[in-house]
Amino acid sequence: MYHVSKSDFKTRLQTWLPKLVLSPSLAMVLIFVYGFILFTVYLSFTDSRILPSYGWVGWENYNKLWRLSHWEISLKNLGIYASLYIAICTAIGLTLAIFLDQKIRGEGILRPIYLYPMALSFIVTGTAWKWFLDPGIGLEHTMHLWGWESFEFGWIKDRNLAIYTLVLAAVWQSSGFVMAMFLAGLRGIDSEIMKAAQIDGASNWNLYRRIVIPLLRPAFLSAFVILAHLAIKSYDLVIALTGGGPGRATELPATFMYSYTFTRNQMGIGASSAVIMLMTIAAIMVPYLYAELREKK
Repeated sequence: MYHVSKSDFKTRLQTWLPKLVLSPSLAMVLIFVYGFILFTVYLSFTDSRILPSYGWVGWENYNKLWRLSHWEISLKNLGIYASLYIAICTAIGLTLAIFLDQKIRGEGILRPIYLYPMALSFIVTGTAWKWFLDPGIGLEHTMHLWGWESFEFGWIKDRNLAIYTLVLAAVWQSSGFVMAMFLAGLRGIDSEIMKAAQIDGASNWNLYRRIVIPLLRPAFLSAFVILAHLAIKSYDLVIALTGGGPGRATELPATFMYSYTFTRNQMGIGASSAVIMLMTIAAIMVPYLYAELREKK
């Protein structure tokens, strides 16, 4: 008869215990994340309206989606919002990181101040900026009370400028996080390289342009991937700040998806827009992850 020794039992327990502890979480992720992703993909090929339906319609929902002017508007808005959001966050984050990397006094105080907005939810950020930008109660109203009667700042009510209010709020929240990424990259650069360049007579401009910024390529890539992901799935900030308005001036794919799925009762079209968003994020994430894994190997 086979007997398991105490040491063998302990070894097996140590091997299987982490798997047993993690298995419920893994099962939940598989079901409620990847399972529902697959279910959404399936719904995009059905005639689902108010509730899920199983009548197969093939690519019909995708054809309808690309003929909708609302979808085209949301994509144009996303192009403006995402490009400005990524570019401005990157520029501000890099500038702040270089500033803090000079080992200035008060760095321990400034870093939490810059990072604090990222601790807030986008709902809170959107609500706060809505109050700030509202001409009736925000900045414009305050300037009028202080005697500056000619001051006007009604972007949030202007169809042509409302999309830029989303950029302002999103940049305010995310630039500190990008700063932290670049600061970590700067602190990881070998100081000997910097000293050698300075001894050779390199100016600060050439030092950063030819040495520091090229060495920050992984940080730039990570910042781009994270910001692009945040831009594509932006929903709560839009709802809290502008509600997608005025008109459809600030509607993005995420708000389009929610509207068609739960308000207009076009679940099939809403699901197809969600799948396109997922494919866009995957097109950004998969090459990035592949490059990271390849570098590690």
